[in-house]
Amino acid sequence: MKRHAAALALALLGTSLPAHAVNVVATTEDLAALAREVGGDKVKVDAIGKGYQDPHFVEAKPSFIFLMNKADLLIVVGRELEIGWLPPLVLQSRNAKIQPGANGYLDASLSAKILDIPTGQITRAMGDVHPQGNPHFWLDPGNGRRVAQAIQTKLSAMDAANAAYFAQRYADFDKRLAEGEKRWDAAMAPYKGLKIVTYHRSWPNFADRFGLDVMGYVEPKPGIPPSPAHTLDLIGAMKQGGVKILLVEPYFDLKTPNSIARETGAKVLVMPPSVGGDKAITDYVKLFDYDVNLLVAAIKETGAK
Repeated sequence: MKRHAAALALALLGTSLPAHAVNVVATTEDLAALAREVGGDKVKVDAIGKGYQDPHFVEAKPSFIFLMNKADLLIVVGRELEIGWLPPLVLQSRNAKIQPGANGYLDASLSAKILDIPTGQITRAMGDVHPQGNPHFWLDPGNGRRVAQAIQTKLSAMDAANAAYFAQRYADFDKRLAEGEKRWDAAMAPYKGLKIVTYHRSWPNFADRFGLDVMGYVEPKPGIPPSPAHTLDLIGAMKQGGVKILLVEPYFDLKTPNSIARETGAKVLVMPPSVGGDKAITDYVKLFDYDVNLLVAAIKETGAK
């Protein structure tokens, strides 16, 4: 009996994380996916926001405070994406390691190419404008590479004994991402300059990377629900521009997009902007495989030019 108990204990020990594993908490599934790519079995990674949720509006649950209290590293999107829900959780975690500016706090945006940085005075009348630029930067695979490299640097500093392991993991990810970029670029090349409309300003980095022209938004201003007047103006602009693709994130109401589609003949394409936004999107490379395939199929279906 004792031998059986000892064997069971050893088996459990063999499947558990090593004692030196770095506890990582990421604010989104995208950052968590990149941390897993680099960290492998030397890290334990939890994501706060899920891929099917609007990352601007995550419910701050008490269980998140517990996760953050145990974290060695907190990875955030930054650019005020999480401003509405993250600061109280970090404060209440009472974990000095992950406070802003501390060694265990990594702002992923600092290593990324940031678009839509506003100039001039910013007021609330402009909607939920991010004064530090658009925070949806992970939708450019080049930024995914830069963030993964920043994670590798941080993990190597925190766990120097496994630095070579993290470097190898990053190199493997970089190779698979580069192979993916060749696929995506080839698939999207025929559609450079294609005019599309999106619901929210989630896609500027994606559009910039693949040469799409986002000529309008269902939201009149970021975070502001569509008004009848704005919707009529958008319908007119879409008809004039021959726009046939309307991208909508999974967490927005489809009532207005569907009414716009009926008037313009456009296709409403619900396209996940994050890992976990569909059960098939289990990692960062699969996010682009899924979205590019979905978009190309819709373009071909509609005959958009």
